[in-house]
Amino acid sequence: MPHWDEELDAVGLICPLPVLKARKRLLAMAPGQILLLLASDPAAVIDVPHFCNEAGHDYLGMEDCGARQAYLIRRK
Repeated sequence: MPHWDEELDAVGLICPLPVLKARKRLLAMAPGQILLLLASDPAAVIDVPHFCNEAGHDYLGMEDCGARQAYLIRRK
């Protein structure tokens, strides 16, 4: 995984909270910075890429870490 600038732990939160918290955090970040979002909600595998597409952020991918997933998002 590439380097990230900020990390957001949304493990245990259910839809839509991981994406809402990611949106808020991304707004506070500089364009081009990368957010690592940790989530355990099964819906996040659909919600996170969809959110990135709708908001114009770059979805850099997901890594499955057992009970949670790690998503990388580059702020637009």
